[in-house]
Amino acid sequence: MEKINFSEELELEGYYEKLDNELEVYLVPMENKDKYFLTYATKFGSTTTTFTPGDSKREVTVPDGIAHFLEHKMFEQEDGVDPFTFFSKSGTDANASTNFEGTRYIASGTKNYEENLRYLIRYVNSPYFTDENVEKEKGIIAQEINMYKDEAEYAIENTLRKNTYHKDHHRIDIAGEVEDIEKITKEDLYLCYNNFYQPRNMFLLVVGKFNVDQTKRIIDEELRPLVNKTETIPIIKEIKEPQSIKKKEETIPFNITIPKIMLSVKTPISNFKIDDQFKLDFYLRVIMSVAFGNGSLFRERITNHNLMTRFYTDLESVQQYKTIYIYAESIKPDELLQEIYQEFDHIVVTEEDLERLKKVFIAQEIKQADYVDGVTMSITNDLIRYHRLIHNPIELYKSLNIEELNKVLKAIEFKNRALVTYVPKNMPSFDKN
Repeated sequence: MEKINFSEELELEGYYEKLDNELEVYLVPMENKDKYFLTYATKFGSTTTTFTPGDSKREVTVPDGIAHFLEHKMFEQEDGVDPFTFFSKSGTDANASTNFEGTRYIASGTKNYEENLRYLIRYVNSPYFTDENVEKEKGIIAQEINMYKDEAEYAIENTLRKNTYHKDHHRIDIAGEVEDIEKITKEDLYLCYNNFYQPRNMFLLVVGKFNVDQTKRIIDEELRPLVNKTETIPIIKEIKEPQSIKKKEETIPFNITIPKIMLSVKTPISNFKIDDQFKLDFYLRVIMSVAFGNGSLFRERITNHNLMTRFYTDLESVQQYKTIYIYAESIKPDELLQEIYQEFDHIVVTEEDLERLKKVFIAQEIKQADYVDGVTMSITNDLIRYHRLIHNPIELYKSLNIEELNKVLKAIEFKNRALVTYVPKNMPSFDKN
């Protein structure tokens, strides 16, 4: 295995190998810790629904929500053993999650390392779908979908995505709609599984306290023999998302007591002229932190005027776009919006701001590198979001400069935005212009 050269300040060492079947393995031992964290993941998330299978020339479309549905069904095994029950016997935490870009299966604990790693690999490689168990799962997931629709923060985010994007599948809920999952068949599940749950589209990550030589032996026995199920990796249909906002404003009465607002600002990645997406994300986060962060003049101003009870920003990559999100709760939403729009027109980032935030981000990286869970999350996000391990983040932070940041700031299309407002059902309308 190749040695991974992390940034010196992180005090980490690691090993990497791409097996002959193209499955990627990352090992990061942390001998001074008392736990290990296992991640077995596929780069198959909710946005992939139209693709050409690797053993076919004919494009297929599967129902929305199928990646999430497939994640659920992987916990039903032919031998009747529930993976949650298996792991819990040794006090091991286990779970799985699906997002827009991927699905990961995880287990973490302090005991039964070899047994748990072998079992994780084996159950994820052992699908068992029947007409009966697929139908049973539909009712369970339908309840989950309907439950989340009653949560205001979840609902407003989904509404905003639908209003921001015309075609890109980030506008569709990860779990899909009830009518989508009703269409899913066991044949659909096997089609997706066989194309995306195969070595060339997956990775194994092990972090924490474990024996490297023992792990290499397990890899030799459990992972090297795996074969890809199709001749080539499936071709995912590229969706051309228009630059415009689908719906600029919408106000919805909801069962809440305090109004909620959510904004999206959508900018083509081509505007920024930066090839390294990690660097671009950093610049955008710095800009949002300076403008709207806890130490900003904006935050001080709206706090002093009692304009918000909750406020945060986020960033998302959507194929050809970077989308900035702003979420807030406020009893004076119209006044808060005017403050936000005014800030859009007057954002200034100084070299002092950049240097200060470089130090903040570097400190966060160093702190995160001291936790097994933190290292696991960071590497997993890198592999799914950037399709590579960012092993030298501190060197990248140090290389960033104010001239490049200001070019990024000027390229953001603040006018290309969507606004969704959720108001209490008995609240009078207000002017947002």
